[in-house]
Amino acid sequence: MSTNLKVTLGVLTIALAVLAGVVLVNRGGDSTPAAVAEAVVRPDSHRLSTAVDSKTTVVEFLDFECESCLAAYPSVEKLRAEYGDRITYVVRYFPIASHPNAYNAAHAAEAAARQGKFEAMYKKLFDTATVWGHQQQSQAAVFEGYAQELGLDMTRFKADVASTQVADRVKADASDGEALGVQGTPTFFINGEKFAGRPDYAGLKAAVDASLNS
Repeated sequence: MSTNLKVTLGVLTIALAVLAGVVLVNRGGDSTPAAVAEAVVRPDSHRLSTAVDSKTTVVEFLDFECESCLAAYPSVEKLRAEYGDRITYVVRYFPIASHPNAYNAAHAAEAAARQGKFEAMYKKLFDTATVWGHQQQSQAAVFEGYAQELGLDMTRFKADVASTQVADRVKADASDGEALGVQGTPTFFINGEKFAGRPDYAGLKAAVDASLNS
């Protein structure tokens, strides 16, 4: 085989490899409306309420240790109390790595969810956030105390908190958030569209009313 032929074949091989890589990247970065909608709400996403008509869905990507999420929490609870099952309200994990116990808290919530107590743990974590939040040492023992207060099977809870299944579930939510352009918390989506208003009661209520009246 001549030197020129070897060079030509080498160039063709590299070009084909690059083309294949581009195809794979494009497949992985599916941004069609259907793909985006699927990433916003998964079948196993935690729903705090479910609307009968499925007309309005609010999704919150949150970090239990986030001060902004804590500030938004009363507004969210007021909104949920007002609209009840007129809206579907979905909570998804997006723990921030710089928050010392964000992942511990998310794992505690997910472990509680596996015993049917997601909402109870969700409320407990926010209601006590000023106690355990922003502590450099692990708050895992504190979360175990909450689980005990909620009447969970502690052997199962501890095993779930430490399991790869729970870790993977939390990471899956965070990965969807990243794919959707979530950069901080709380980030809300209403009917698949990122909410750009103020994350307070008035802002969220206006968006929800607009959806319900459309």
